[in-house]
Amino acid sequence: MKLKDLKKAWNSVSSEKELDEGQIREMLRKRTSNLIERIDRNIKIGFVLLFALILLFILDDFVFSPQILDSMENGITIPGWLLLINIFSYALILITFVYFVFQYYNAKKTCDVNCDLRETLQKIIKILLLYQRLFYLALITFSVAVAISFMSGMFMGMEASAADSGMLVSEIPFNQMLIVFITGLVVLSLLVGGIFLFMRWGFRKLYGNYIHKLKLTLNELNEVDG
Repeated sequence: MKLKDLKKAWNSVSSEKELDEGQIREMLRKRTSNLIERIDRNIKIGFVLLFALILLFILDDFVFSPQILDSMENGITIPGWLLLINIFSYALILITFVYFVFQYYNAKKTCDVNCDLRETLQKIIKILLLYQRLFYLALITFSVAVAISFMSGMFMGMEASAADSGMLVSEIPFNQMLIVFITGLVVLSLLVGGIFLFMRWGFRKLYGNYIHKLKLTLNELNEVDG
C-alpha cells in the first residue's frame, strides 16, 4: 500500500480528519506489532509441528523399522551410517529453527528496550530471509537423507529376496531389475517430493507471507520519511 492509498483509506473513514505523519507512524507501528504477535504465535505452532515430525522420524528409525525388520526373518538391519545421516539431517533442521528463534527474540528484545520501527523491521526481515535460506538448505539435506535411506532399503530388500531364492543380486533378470528400479524411483519421487512440498508449504504459511507484509510496511515507513 502506497502512502497516498493509506491516506485515502484513512480519509474514507473520517473525512473531517487529516492523516498527519505522526498518525501514519502510529498506524505502521500498530501493524508491525500485530505482525510480530502473529509471528510469535506461529513460532510456537512451528516448534510443536517440527518437534512432532522429527520425533515421528526418530521413532521410525529406532523403533518401528527395526521391529518390522526383526519380524521378517531375513537378517536385514539398518546400517549405522544410515542412521547417522538421518540424525544429522534432523539435527540440522532443529538447529536451524533454534538459531532463527534465538535471533528473532533477540531482535524483538532490543525493540522492547529501545524501539526504532525502521531498525526493527529491517532486523526481522533480515532474520526471516536468513532463516528461509537456512531452512531450505536443511530441507534439501533432509530430502537427500530420505532418498539415500529409501534407496538403501530397496537395495537391501532386493539382496534379501535374491538370497531367499539362492541367487545373487547380479543374477536377477534385467527386466525384473528395471521394473523394481522404475517402481522405486516413482515411489521415491512421490515420497521426497511430498515431504519437500509439505514442509515448504508449512514454512510459507507460518513465516513466508510475513516477509512480504513486513517489507510493505517498511516501504510505507520510508515513504513517510521521504
